[in-house]
Amino acid sequence: MEELTKTYDKIYRFCFYKVRNSAAAEDIAQETFLKYFAQNTKIKRGEDMAYLYTIAKNLCIDYFRKKQAEELPENYPSEEFSENSDTKIAVRAALEKLDERHKEIILLRYLGGASVNEAAKAMGISRFAAYRLERAALAEMKYYLKGAL
Repeated sequence: MEELTKTYDKIYRFCFYKVRNSAAAEDIAQETFLKYFAQNTKIKRGEDMAYLYTIAKNLCIDYFRKKQAEELPENYPSEEFSENSDTKIAVRAALEKLDERHKEIILLRYLGGASVNEAAKAMGISRFAAYRLERAALAEMKYYLKGAL
């Protein structure tokens, strides 16, 4: 049960960073697990996290398709990020400057705690491509943070 709670938290954080709305992120995380458990018999063991991230990513895309006309708020609440230190603000701003693929690998690896293999499977790329993408994303983040901190 504890492992399921940790997994849920990872998926929730991933969704929260994608949609920037705690209620929507919670709904998407719950729907992710409902879809996962409905199709669990088709999944190979060891690929659970990659499959969960893929479901969550697709549900986040669906969320944005439904909410295209609605403007997202600039500041979003979270117990985890309620402290607005300069570093957190700078990291968040740098993350927003990344293109979608770079942002996704950073969110999967560092916020979601996915392994390189899990992130690669969730993104539909090879493990080697995931390593390269992560290095490029970190270099870009470093560039944006250099002047901010």
